[in-house]
Amino acid sequence: MILTEFALAKINLFLSIINKREDGYHDIGTMFHTVNCGDLLFGEKDSSGKISIFYNNPPEYPLEKDLIYRAAEKLKEKHLISSGVRFYLEKRLPLGAGLGGGSSDAAAALRLLNRLWGLRASSEELEEIGASLGADVAFFVKGGAALATGIGNILTPQNTIESDCCIILATPKCSVPTADAYKDVIPAGSLPWQTFLKSTNPLDNLYNQFEETVLEKYPLINFLKQKLNACGGNSLLCGSGSSVFSLFYSLESAVEAYEKVKNECRFLRITSFSPKTYF
Repeated sequence: MILTEFALAKINLFLSIINKREDGYHDIGTMFHTVNCGDLLFGEKDSSGKISIFYNNPPEYPLEKDLIYRAAEKLKEKHLISSGVRFYLEKRLPLGAGLGGGSSDAAAALRLLNRLWGLRASSEELEEIGASLGADVAFFVKGGAALATGIGNILTPQNTIESDCCIILATPKCSVPTADAYKDVIPAGSLPWQTFLKSTNPLDNLYNQFEETVLEKYPLINFLKQKLNACGGNSLLCGSGSSVFSLFYSLESAVEAYEKVKNECRFLRITSFSPKTYF
């Protein structure tokens, strides 16, 4: 029996850097929201007990460093599972783009194995395992919408946004290393985050502090954002980069913008907000 999980991408409707911690990480305030675009993960039991992954676009790092493999290994060890799993990942989201693809793949693996191995593990248990793999893996276990603090691992679920707007996800032909983005940012304290928490409509308060440094350092991203805005979009950097998302309130205007920026992008999709929650 082959099971399937959809690994949704995310955007950050708000992202502020609150402070730098003594351990070198940063406390942030952000709002995650999944969108109807992502990778497809398939899995079936392997009686040999091995964990294997087959890819349509094989990564350059070894299997043991893959978040899908690490998620499966942790769940297998915790529940003393003798069975293995054969995964196939249809990778659609670009790497290093701020869309959370790798983290979402890991969360999809946890959900898939929970069903495949008949574990009946709670979302809280899967989120705990996810958080040990990466700050935003826990969010992707459920998806939908959530406020996140700490290093992005302290989650407060929110109602998903009900809007018929179209979202363009656009990734220019460059990447932004996460460490590079954090290296240049100056913490803003808690005021921007507290102000956002008092707002009633996140779409009226789109903000990403990384834009203050990333857009200047990576002109291809800034050019793409400005071009989408010129087409009538309301655009913002995704996470720490390099993708941009842009909101359009008619499909016609979104398609027109798509055509105008398609030659600037290594990844480009028209999508929508996802109400998906898995638990």
